[in-house]
Amino acid sequence: MHAPRLALLAAALAAPGLFAADLDRFRGPDGLGTAPDTRLPDTIGPKEILWKTPIPGRGNSSPIVSKGKVFVQTSTDENRKRALVCVDAATGKVEWSKDVAGGPPNQTIHAKNSMASSTPAADGQRVYAVFWDGSHISLTAWDYAGNPLWAKDLGAFKSQHGPGLSPMVVGDKVILNVDQDDLAEVYAFDAKTGDEAWKKSRQAYRACYTTPFVLHRDGKDELIVSSTAGVTAYDPKDGVVIWNWTWVWKPAAIGPKGKGSAKGGPGGPLRQVGGPIYHDGLIYAISGDGGGDRHMVAIRPGTTGDVTDTALVWEKTKETAYVPMVLASGPYLFWIADKENKAICADAKTGKVIWDERLPGSKPVSASPILVDGKVYSISEDGRVYVFEAKPKFKLLGDSKLGEDVFASPAVADGRLYIRGANHLFCIGNK
Repeated sequence: MHAPRLALLAAALAAPGLFAADLDRFRGPDGLGTAPDTRLPDTIGPKEILWKTPIPGRGNSSPIVSKGKVFVQTSTDENRKRALVCVDAATGKVEWSKDVAGGPPNQTIHAKNSMASSTPAADGQRVYAVFWDGSHISLTAWDYAGNPLWAKDLGAFKSQHGPGLSPMVVGDKVILNVDQDDLAEVYAFDAKTGDEAWKKSRQAYRACYTTPFVLHRDGKDELIVSSTAGVTAYDPKDGVVIWNWTWVWKPAAIGPKGKGSAKGGPGGPLRQVGGPIYHDGLIYAISGDGGGDRHMVAIRPGTTGDVTDTALVWEKTKETAYVPMVLASGPYLFWIADKENKAICADAKTGKVIWDERLPGSKPVSASPILVDGKVYSISEDGRVYVFEAKPKFKLLGDSKLGEDVFASPAVADGRLYIRGANHLFCIGNK
């Protein structure tokens, strides 16, 4: 494992109150979608479903696991309520569910979105959740017994597709990337009080839903934020920009290597849904739109200032991921081309495709895959769970059916796989 990733993992495991197996934010502590577990089954049948708990209402919020509890969000009572739900990770028993007032959306939302698509985050002391009441978004904090601690109204959210942003925690601050169609800002709040610590404006294009991550290198933390505007490293203490790579969108063909140039789709610059990851010295970011335009880049993190002309290492514009995030393992990248339901392995340094294989079934993929014990777990929208080896030669190990739709990304903790389906929260493992 690369040294900065080891430092990220060590810092996460050293945080007060966190279990070694916690998955306490969307895609885990470092946003990589990997877990150290080794006991997950390749195929899922009745005996591998350890418990299955009904979750009322509808939501695409992904589960997180912290201190033996699973947290997930939902929208109930015909969209008149939102809720944060706490489930015992061992038994599947609902420990508590706390309602927040809501209403129908005041704008059109994407058919695959929901009124509860944000994933909560936790730090061992508090749980943080973003709610959309149909007009305004708010960031809230709760203790592990379900008592409300603070709430911040962040105003109206404007997007072609509706909200789906998720918080993350770094040190004593809660970070939220609020990227809308007409306004883009990165917020930092004091985790204990909810007071605003800092706020930085970004160029707004099309609403993006990426969750930042922390890159630790040379003894310093960099908060990495990615959107249509580009990739920026901020100092998490005060929001000062360390370096920035601008995504220069052009209506023409891909520009020369190193210039950060790319064509936009029919609607202009492309949207980011799946967030960036860092692996072995490079940051990988993906973008796309509903029309099928795609753009993926690999950039080298900068040191200071504007690195637009120097950071780009490679780029791709076909059969890349858009909604599901990318995975990295050793010298390889793995992703799911969501519309095609095609699994792809590529060389991480060059972007050259090593293999691409269409997975069984006809439904696309919205959930981000996870990497566990050298295996990739990917779930299609109709609940088919594919497991294949994370190796330079494709080998399908499992193809199972959950029996209900899945749009949320799975979580892994303590040798168990947690999947949020349309109607249930599943806990999967070997008995």
